[in-house]
Amino acid sequence: QVQLVESGGGSVQAGGSLRLSCAASGSIFSINFMGWYRQAPGKQRELVATVTSGGSANYAYSVKGRFTIARDNAKNTVYLQMNSLKPEDTAVYYCNVGVKPSVITYLELWGQGTLVTVSS
Repeated sequence: QVQLVESGGGSVQAGGSLRLSCAASGSIFSINFMGWYRQAPGKQRELVATVTSGGSANYAYSVKGRFTIARDNAKNTVYLQMNSLKPEDTAVYYCNVGVKPSVITYLELWGQGTLVTVSS
């Protein structure tokens, strides 16, 4: 069984920074992709950033240049450094991980979500 635990959300003023973490634990053979999504009130969940096992990152246009995704493969952890935050970044942020608990099984997992609130 594999679990994801997110941390790092909170409230910040516009222009501030926050760092989110998402750690995978349990029976893990390997981890494929790791990423972050967000869902603002009344809106659909949207991609924020993803990173492959090789370290290639992809960002939503709205966060490019402000957010940085990184992963620590030794710790099975993905981070999202969020700088120059804007009120429109307010949302619940979810990590999303593709993990192989064994060589023949594959799971796509979601974290429990962490709230980020940016005030103007």
